Formats: sequence, structure tokens, C-alpha cells
Amino acid sequence: MSSAVDIVNLALSHLGQNADVIDINPPDGSAEAQHAARFYPMARNELLEMHPWTFAIRRTVLAPVAGVNRPSWQYAYAMPSGCIRPLSLLRAEALDDDLSEDHIVEGSDAGARVIFANTPDAALRYISLVEDTTKFTPGFVAALSRLLAAKLAGPIIKGVEGARVAEAMMKMFLLELANAKMSDSNSGSRRVSDFVPAGIRARGYRIGRGTSAGFR
Repeated sequence: MSSAVDIVNLALSHLGQNADVIDINPPDGSAEAQHAARFYPMARNELLEMHPWTFAIRRTVLAPVAGVNRPSWQYAYAMPSGCIRPLSLLRAEALDDDLSEDHIVEGSDAGARVIFANTPDAALRYISLVEDTTKFTPGFVAALSRLLAAKLAGPIIKGVEGARVAEAMMKMFLLELANAKMSDSNSGSRRVSDFVPAGIRARGYRIGRGTSAGFR
């Protein structure tokens, strides 16, 4: 299984750099490690958000939140810790993960994300933050290394050449992503809508097509 350092060194090798980073937490002192320490968590979380990876899907009964109210909604629930992206809000007896109940997600006055719904004892199916690289699939690792390489190209190579390499890495990333998603879906993951972060949409790329999972 690949470690975070393995993934960083793979990304550096994509850029034609010496892949000899020893540690990123804390950085080992090299410029490459310092850049990787900054961009690796960003790339990992961005990739987790893009697809309901089987290793990252979780389900939990939601905890009620007291003293937080919104018109037209009977219940308020706390967003689970480590939730990268909600997928569906379910009744306890629901047998289909796509039968998401109506709800909204808003921030409380204290800044916490709160789910408002009219469903009692609701459960949430969601993409969880996974930091343990031993849980990553080979396809996820390959895609992550390309996405990280795209982010590292600018600060490491710099200038016009850095921008050119970043563009090339992003194209390779999209190919790796498509393969990883197909493999993950074939392993038994139920298809839900794919998510395209604003930063990638701004580049003019399309990652896929899907239907809403019910979140507004």
C-alpha cells in the first residue's frame, strides 16, 4: 500500500523531479516536501469530494441540534465530523440509498454546518474524510498523484513552463480519474451524482454527468 510520501514522490516523478522526499509531516526540510505538505491535503480532499468512493462512504444516525431553527423545517441535525460531502438523507427504514428526503444544509450562527429536515431520526449517507492511505484503491492513488502533480507544477517548475506542465498533468488526471471511478463503480458502489469543484470547472473540464442526490 502507498503512503502519503509515496504518493508525493510519485507526483514529483510525473514532473521529472527527484522523487526523494522523506517526510511531509512535518516537512523534511526540502522545498518539495514543504510544497507537498501544503498541497497534498488539498488534492486528497478535492479528489474524495469528486466521487462516492466505496472506501470513503459512511452512514450514521444524525445527532439532533438544540436551539437552531429554520422556517418550514421540523428538525435540525449536526453534520457528522469529517463529512466531506453529504450524499443522501434517509429514513431509518429506507431500503434504497437514492431515496433522499428533502432537507437543506446551512451554517449556524456559530459557524457549524447544520442539516434541516422534516424527517425524524434521520440517517446520513456521506463521503468521509479518509486520511489513512492504506484504504485508498490503486486507481485513487494514481489519480491523486496526477492531481497533486498539477498543483505542484506551478510552485516547483514555475513560470510559463510550470503552467504548461500543470495543464498536461490535469489532462492526465482526468484520464486516471475516469479509470478510477469506473473501477470503483464496478466494485459495487451505487452511482450518485458526480461533483466537479469550481476550480476544475473554471478550467473548462467536465468530469461526468449525474443527477442530484437531493442536497440543495
